[in-house]
Amino acid sequence: MSTVGIILLCHTALDRAAQVARHWVTHGCPVVIHLDKRVDRKSFDQLRADLADLNDVRFSGRYACEWGTWGIVAATQAAATILLHDFPGVRHVFLASGSCLPLRPVRELRAYLDSRPRTDFIESVTTADVGWTIGGLDAERFTLRFPFSWRRQRRRFDAYVNFQRRIRLKRRIPPGIVPHLGSQWWCLTRQTLSAILEDPDRQRIDRYFRHVWIPDESYFQTLARQYSVNIESRSLTLSKFDFQGKPHIFYDDHLQLLRRSDCFVARKIWPHAKKLYRVFLVEGAEGQPAAEPNPGKIDRLFSKAVERRTKGRAGLYMQSRYPNENWENGKTAMPYSVFEGFSELFENFETWLGRMTGTRVHGHLFAPGRAEFAGGETVYNGALSDNAALRDYNPRSFLTNLLWNTRGERQCFQFGPADNKALNWALATDPNATISVISGAWAVPLFKSNQNFADLRAEAAQLQKVEAEHLNTLRSPWSKARVRIWTLAEFIENPMEPLQTIVDEISPRALRRLTEAPRLADLTGFGQFLQNLRNQGMQPFLMGDFPVNDDPKAHSTRRGRPYLVK
Repeated sequence: MSTVGIILLCHTALDRAAQVARHWVTHGCPVVIHLDKRVDRKSFDQLRADLADLNDVRFSGRYACEWGTWGIVAATQAAATILLHDFPGVRHVFLASGSCLPLRPVRELRAYLDSRPRTDFIESVTTADVGWTIGGLDAERFTLRFPFSWRRQRRRFDAYVNFQRRIRLKRRIPPGIVPHLGSQWWCLTRQTLSAILEDPDRQRIDRYFRHVWIPDESYFQTLARQYSVNIESRSLTLSKFDFQGKPHIFYDDHLQLLRRSDCFVARKIWPHAKKLYRVFLVEGAEGQPAAEPNPGKIDRLFSKAVERRTKGRAGLYMQSRYPNENWENGKTAMPYSVFEGFSELFENFETWLGRMTGTRVHGHLFAPGRAEFAGGETVYNGALSDNAALRDYNPRSFLTNLLWNTRGERQCFQFGPADNKALNWALATDPNATISVISGAWAVPLFKSNQNFADLRAEAAQLQKVEAEHLNTLRSPWSKARVRIWTLAEFIENPMEPLQTIVDEISPRALRRLTEAPRLADLTGFGQFLQNLRNQGMQPFLMGDFPVNDDPKAHSTRRGRPYLVK
């Protein structure tokens, strides 16, 4: 005589549902199947035909079981009524779905429940203690009305909820009802389940719960508290949910994970997971020691999966988080260095820095003409092209791709006021960025150019305006990059100390004193050039105090200090 009866709520993958039902019945557990009313008649007839040879299979009246609505509770009530009536030897009723899969031999489940004949296994928690609800509706699902489908009429659903909140419209909870929430998948004793179904006040209770949102997670969970003499607030079914409240689906490669849980049943199983169905539906294939169900063993893996899905790997952008700004787990994958004004002030600065630090140093990656990759390359790691149009379609993605594709190697590149300005805030707010700026150094190439002075003045005014805005961005309280700023006059007085700091930062293990400096550009007459700009009505202020007559000289003895912003 069986002590466990199974209710199967089915709506899809009926071939698998039939396979699982046959497994339960052949191992001594009668089954009552409810098939969603929205499934066509031909599929229903096929399911009945597939199980026609089994005497302990019943089919209940069909209800439309849309998620979040009363139909699921009504279907469960109808199936439970038939199970209790037709199989008087059943002591526990186990609610499962057609996508549930037994993980342990049925005899172990029966023995487990036989040793606990008066225990109800149903997750049942008061609304004040619930922390898993998604969408902000916990206590409100019992006090508001939900006449619209959340899935089919989402805008009306949300609008009506907000309307009720605004006018403070609330339903009255029936006397004696203390709302509880929990997993839909339970295992109740005959005494508790029959008391719920035969409650003399059931009509009033059902009328109330008919308009509760997601009543399958609250109806039996609430009423069991009134009739059960011994509740264990947990489910014997393994079910995991992601950060959006959607159930995780188990595939063939989750075999060992499912075994480690020691749970009796798991949902939701992918219908094409042939290996899982083959292994777990052959009772002799288990060979696992009997143990208390403990889904907590695998919670750590699911927590990591949620974190990986929501945060991802640092600097890697993917579908799950790309459209959401600031969802990234780090804007970029690796630390990198940005130099502004160095290639203008020093000759062959990229070559010198690469030799001193052992890294590949790029030119102006965001120059108007092309991306100046190290070594003059036209295609770089990850098939990044130097084409300016492709780069400027999404400059931030260009940078993040470069850093992701070169993980393990520090990237250094030049930047300046003539480069693409769309990247200013991305650089300033990236904690991986170290930005070293010699303000006003952009004037050195202008000084050496052979343009008409009127054109030089106009270009100098534009570049100074752009750099001044950029420096304000770097000094912003929202800036997260490590920023160092020197004026041009300040830097050339003692260039060795900041250069030593830069080299030590890029190659901290080297720890060697610089004996060679890059060749400084000839600045003879540069002070007079700046004075000429002033005389023509343009005020160059980012360069610092350059003397007009005596050009500044580099002094290695003076230990200047950089202007450290962050």
